[in-house]
Amino acid sequence: MRILVTGGTGFLGGALANRLLYDGHEVTVIGRNEARGKELALLGMNFIKADLADGNAVIEACQGQDYVVHCGALSAPWGKYVDFYKSNVLGTENVVRGCQQHRIQRLTHVSTPSLYMEYRDRYQIAEDDVLPSKAINTYAQTKRISESIVDTAYKQGLPVITIRPRGIFGPGDTTIFPRLIRVNDSKGIPDFGKDVTVDITYIENVVDALVLCLHASERCFGEKYNITNGEPMQMQELLQLLFAKLNYPLRLKKLPFFLAYSAASLAEFYANIMPGAREPEITRYGVGVLYYSQTLDITAARRELGFKPNISISEGIERFADWWRGER
Repeated sequence: MRILVTGGTGFLGGALANRLLYDGHEVTVIGRNEARGKELALLGMNFIKADLADGNAVIEACQGQDYVVHCGALSAPWGKYVDFYKSNVLGTENVVRGCQQHRIQRLTHVSTPSLYMEYRDRYQIAEDDVLPSKAINTYAQTKRISESIVDTAYKQGLPVITIRPRGIFGPGDTTIFPRLIRVNDSKGIPDFGKDVTVDITYIENVVDALVLCLHASERCFGEKYNITNGEPMQMQELLQLLFAKLNYPLRLKKLPFFLAYSAASLAEFYANIMPGAREPEITRYGVGVLYYSQTLDITAARRELGFKPNISISEGIERFADWWRGER
């Protein structure tokens, strides 16, 4: 098949593109990282350097494709609304227009369980559970809009499957584990004295889910699927496992939740008013992730897609640790 992968120079998109090429498909990737794109081109992929907000480039890239997998997005706990809107909303609109104009056989859309996030514990969340009245942050807000764009396209006749993978980690991860490592190295990871249960997903398991979406029955069109490793784990256990595999000392810093949340609010305030400010070291979303439990029900993905997580969290962390040591 001829398959277009948006965000193909990113973590998930790159892993999927490599798998699809290995499986014998003709792969085209859209991305902004030119250096990474050249590496993919040397492997035999077609690389298009383009921003998702560039409608002409995205629509043209869809021409001649059979399937499109939309992995591209701006994913961060903090940032300017206009940046998230351009990437996540306009980008998705352009992908949908390209699919409709060039009669793509199937679009697989990568969304996020951040849509479920709110400042309370939530367990075994199902895809059809009511979403919070207000999005937790700008990323979740714009991804929620992008889902609605895809839903509308499905009602207009575009074959679509949406997945919501939780906490993707593994070799090549530049966000979740690297953030924890940086915080551990600098000030210590906040310990709020509360048992917190989390779900995460190894990168190749998410790739498996995306491949399954390419072959799934038409009964799955219009549906959304939670994707995790299916191994809910205590946050403390996860941190101990990670830093043991890295052979780093785990530094926990006991801290009241209200103090950490207040500090995060203040840090975000100053970052918002300072021109050219970087992402704050601490964000309200980050504090919430460490304080509130969130686990997902993946029954639908198991039953309807045939999804089965093949790489355990323990093995996935070991693979990440091996890669991290090599990078360092």
